[in-house]
Parts: sequence; structure tokens; C-alpha cells
Amino acid sequence: MNQREVFLKHVAQTSPAPMALEIVKAKGVILKDRAGKKYIDLISGISVCNVGHCHPKVIKAIRRQSADYLHLLVYGEFVESPQVQYAKLLADNLPPSLNSIYFTNSGAEATEGAMKLAKRVTGRTNIISFKNSYHGSTQGALSVMGDEYWRNAYRPLLPGIQHLVYNDVSVIDQINEQTACVIMESIQAEAGINAPLNAWLTAIRKRCSETGALLIMDEIQTGFGRTGMLWGFQHFDIVPDIILLGKALGGGMPLGAFVADKAMMDMFTLNPVLGHITTFGGHPVCCAAGMAAMKVLLDNKLIEKVYEKEILFRELLHHRRIIEVRSRGLLMAVVFDSFETNKRVIDKCLDKGLLSDWFLFAPDCLRIAPPLTISKKQIAKACSIILSVLDEMEN
Repeated sequence: MNQREVFLKHVAQTSPAPMALEIVKAKGVILKDRAGKKYIDLISGISVCNVGHCHPKVIKAIRRQSADYLHLLVYGEFVESPQVQYAKLLADNLPPSLNSIYFTNSGAEATEGAMKLAKRVTGRTNIISFKNSYHGSTQGALSVMGDEYWRNAYRPLLPGIQHLVYNDVSVIDQINEQTACVIMESIQAEAGINAPLNAWLTAIRKRCSETGALLIMDEIQTGFGRTGMLWGFQHFDIVPDIILLGKALGGGMPLGAFVADKAMMDMFTLNPVLGHITTFGGHPVCCAAGMAAMKVLLDNKLIEKVYEKEILFRELLHHRRIIEVRSRGLLMAVVFDSFETNKRVIDKCLDKGLLSDWFLFAPDCLRIAPPLTISKKQIAKACSIILSVLDEMEN
């Protein structure tokens, strides 16, 4: 059997028609397959590689740490320098109340830990989430996912979950003294880039404070500069009680986290002891890679260049078949008239060396979320490919 046949036989598949690209090299914004064909990566592993693929400083950090030690003991028992130093770097770049970092293996695990923490802190079980939201696919995270299509096959799920409408003012009155937490994305990504209204989000923050409910903000896709600010919630002048991190957190290595005030997080230490635990969360090599990537992001001022790159995409992406471009920094959705149109565009772009995708809850939208290191020349080339495909579809 060739490599593709082994892939299809032995690697668990989650869709009936995987892309099955065999990538052998990735550098910066460019992927190269076994045949030597190059692709501009417009999705960066779904918002993972914010500083580009295989950044030299990230690779150096991985090599240096892997030469010292790999896994030692269950997370939180040993003083491991990569965990400690990365936790401090994160805390130094967050509001004072977000000062205690619990590292996990993934964003979904961060969701699970945050939901447990909210229940532990408040003594309540009811949770408010939002339609067209995505927080992961484990059973707890699935329970708060905002689409019945994905939930239905796995019921029964967690009880006490309300799925409300994002940006609907009626949500405010649903938050009460029985609510453990409100969990939401700072900008709904899989809905095709749906941002909250400032007044609405401010009212939610105020109501949570009044009722003792915790506000959990999912920054898994929006974090680390993707929206033009380090954290998505910074656009709205509020501070959540807990944030969820993942994707770009590890600089290309698997890493997630949830972050809260230490007084809250300390409730995991007693009654019961080991109130939340993970074997590999905060793996030293992943933390070393993530810290190196975050330092590249901050030291090279990559976030300061996000807005001008967003504007360039928006200036270039004009075509009769494009209905709308929605964006917040380099998290963008190009809206077409249907999924069928979008799928044709994605497939034809792939043939021309441009990798993109659609959104779970907005299949008519083409995803643009490239590494923040993408150059203006690469942006121009990517847009020209999209426009050439649309021109061909006109004929």
C-alpha cells in the first residue's frame, strides 16, 4: 500500500472525503507536498500557527527543551521552568484578575476545566451558552456547542444548558442566581465571524457580576493577536472571569489553558484534592514552544501589522460573486451565495496552490485566517487566485 492508502485504512477519519494532502514541509506561510507543489496557507492549521509554520525561534526552543527533559510527572507537582515562565508571561499580558493559568492539552479540555471551575466556585450547575458557538467536541464542550446537528447523535449530554441567541437582549434577563456561568466566544468564529455588540456584552458582564455568575470568554481562536489585539475581549472594554486558550497557545505544539484568579483556581486543591488533573497538560516542550512563539509575536510587533493586512484583503476581495467580507483582524469570512459555490471555490483554489476551508456553522463562507506573518505580496497573490477562480466560474 502507498502512504495515502495506509492513511485511509489506519488513521481514523472524521469526514467522508478528507483532503488527504501529503505535506512534507511547512515554512512560514507556505506548505509543500510530496510532489513539490507549494500552497499558500490561508488557515494556519485553524488559527494555530500565528507566527508561521516552523518559526526558527520556536524550533530552537523545542530542541533546547527536548534535550533537557520531556515529561516528568503529572502536571502541577514539579516546578518545571517552561510551565512557570510561560504562565508568568501570559499573566503579565492579561488583566490582574486573570493571573492563574491551568495548562491543558487542548482548547476543548480548557472548556471542560473552566466549566468544572465555574460549578465549583458558584455551587451552581446551570450554564448559558450561545447558538452557533463552538467550544470543542468532548462531551461537556459538546453540551455547550451551539448547534443540534452535532449534539444530537451523542445525547444525553449535560443537563441545565441553555442555548441562547448571540447579541439578543433577552439573554440578559436569563442570567440569574441559578446560573453558574455564561460561556461565549469573544467573536463567534465558526458562525462566520460574528462580533458582539458592545452594549450587549457590557450588559452581560454587569448582569453576571450582579448575580454571581461567572463570565467565561473563549479566546481559543481569537487569542494571540488574530483580531488585531492580543485578546479578543480587549475590543469591548470588559474583563471576563475566566478565559479559554488553545490553538496558537502552543506555537504549533498541542497546548490549551484556562485562566482565572488564583483565589478561584485554588478551589481545585481541596474538597476534593486533585479537583482537576491532567497527565500531559503543560508539557514542558509545548510550553517552551508556546512561550517562544508568544515572544516572537510581542517582540516583532506582529499584532500592530494585522489591521493593515486586514484592510488589504478587504480592498482586493471585490467580485460580483462575493456577497460580503466579514472580518476582525486576520479572522475573515468571504460570504458566497451557497455552500456549493464556496466548496467549488475552495477546491479550485487548492488546485491553484491556495489552501482554505469553510466554517462549521457558516458553510457558505470561505475562511481566511493566515499566519500573522503573511506578507502583502502573499496576500495579493492569494486574493488574485480567489478572484481568478471566481472569474473562471463566470464562464
